[in-house]
Amino acid sequence: MLARTFKAPLFGIAAALSLAGCATVPVASVETSAPQATQGAVSAADPRAQEAGYEMLRRGGTATDAAIAVMLALTVVEPQSSGIGGGGFMVLGDADGTVTTYDGRETAPAGATPDWFLDKDGKVPPFRDSVRSGLSVGVPGNLALAAKAHAEHGKLPWAQLFEPAIALARDGFRVNPRLNKSLSDSADTGARSDQGKALYYDPAGTPVAIGSTLTNPALARTLEKIAQAGPDAFYDGDLAERIATTVADDTPRSGAMTARDIEGYVAKERAPLCTRYRAYRICAMGPPTSGGIAVMQMLGQLERFDLAALGPRNPVTWHLFLESQRLAYADRELYLADSDFVPVPAAGLIAPDYVARRGALILPGSTLAEVKPGTPEGADLALADGDEPEERGTSHIAVVDAAGTMISYTSTIESAFGSGLMVDGFYLNNELTDFSRSPTVDGTPVANRVEGGKRPRSSMSPVVVYDPEGRPFMAVGAAGGSTIPVQTARSIIGVIDFGLAPEEALGLPFVMAFGDSVLLEEGTWLADSQDAFRSLGHNMLTIRPAPVKAGIVLREGDRWVSARDPRLEGQLELP
Repeated sequence: MLARTFKAPLFGIAAALSLAGCATVPVASVETSAPQATQGAVSAADPRAQEAGYEMLRRGGTATDAAIAVMLALTVVEPQSSGIGGGGFMVLGDADGTVTTYDGRETAPAGATPDWFLDKDGKVPPFRDSVRSGLSVGVPGNLALAAKAHAEHGKLPWAQLFEPAIALARDGFRVNPRLNKSLSDSADTGARSDQGKALYYDPAGTPVAIGSTLTNPALARTLEKIAQAGPDAFYDGDLAERIATTVADDTPRSGAMTARDIEGYVAKERAPLCTRYRAYRICAMGPPTSGGIAVMQMLGQLERFDLAALGPRNPVTWHLFLESQRLAYADRELYLADSDFVPVPAAGLIAPDYVARRGALILPGSTLAEVKPGTPEGADLALADGDEPEERGTSHIAVVDAAGTMISYTSTIESAFGSGLMVDGFYLNNELTDFSRSPTVDGTPVANRVEGGKRPRSSMSPVVVYDPEGRPFMAVGAAGGSTIPVQTARSIIGVIDFGLAPEEALGLPFVMAFGDSVLLEEGTWLADSQDAFRSLGHNMLTIRPAPVKAGIVLREGDRWVSARDPRLEGQLELP
């Protein structure tokens, strides 16, 4: 395996190690059963969708063909998380180092205004009230993204990409524990529409049982039409009218979505953002997602520390990571939004000198008493911090093909089952709740406020990585709302700094800062190290399961290996 550890100068680490009172201990070896191949690899959150991607590769398709087939299949087998009723971001890295990024993020209807979510008294209502409303639904972008990427990088006929998903919807698939649990935990959304209630629940409101075979004939017909007629079958015609009518009927104010909003949707190619981390080239999606910038900032701020020497089983390692998160997220909350509407200082936020200045604030033996946004070049200082919920309906796809083209593609409908509104067999997203529902703070406008045609800020962090020789090396990303950049950066650190196999890197215990509060993953050694974290200044500790779901493809020598987050495996097994 290619050596992946590059040493950097230490700054006060010995004192911090002494303070933490914890020696470095190697993580245990983890056996992986993930598919391995010299010609390529696919990672997806459901093995049936993953197989759809492999089928496209076996037919001679590109990584783009495979990724689209996975997204379509996930619409069927993972309806709670992603699909054609939502949107996404795709990062494509060619073997020659060319990187292309596609923005399929949902848009607000043209009639939306900054006070979109405010009630009649001008106040922000409870979050669930916003989700369970047509106000939350953005114009879906996944199919437009898929069509644009396929036209430029696909090889197989468009209709072939739909075949696995159509077969799953028409012939049926077995319900796994994860879908059953989502249907139970989010029944108020999953059964909100008559279609969803009839498809996934019995008359008493009980979700379909684990192991049951479920068919979705309406979705099969929808996919067949789009396969034959192309994306226009979604964005122009009867289906667009039904989507618009469904959303408008559930929207309690003027400015509701129209068929014209859907017809006018455009997936955009955006300029990629790239930087270096220990000689590796990291490339990611820029605005309107905040994830790529946050990942690059966290990695860059940590580069002066020898994380490899500290090791993965050391509270100091994760203390440093927590401090880098706090700095990156302070910038994210203030500056990141749709760059078509707001001047986003993307280049300034990842400039090496700016990132180094921010990283110099990190102290190995203590926490920062206060964390404020920095002032990167190009910053608009006339903005206020906004708010953002945790999302639960997202999935990540990672693919590499025989030519060495890497795809990192994150697809989402935001919350579990999105808005709960269903049209022709698929759920519609609630992505507009990723906007700040408060348009101003103390009279100052929020960058991520609602505006007609605008795309809400996202946390999605699809990333591709090239090794120090410039060769394709890794595609990685995650699901889990605001945790996504942290999961992605943690996985990159696991591979590059610690030399871990992909499943080991994804399985690292999760730790995240939410302001001054810190989440330590329940059931891990981190949860047993609370005294060490308190000695480093982290006094507000929460122990709970981690809302994580990452995926990766990684080159090991002359082969590619794929993995999904090991926390998923027990949720996917069928009796």
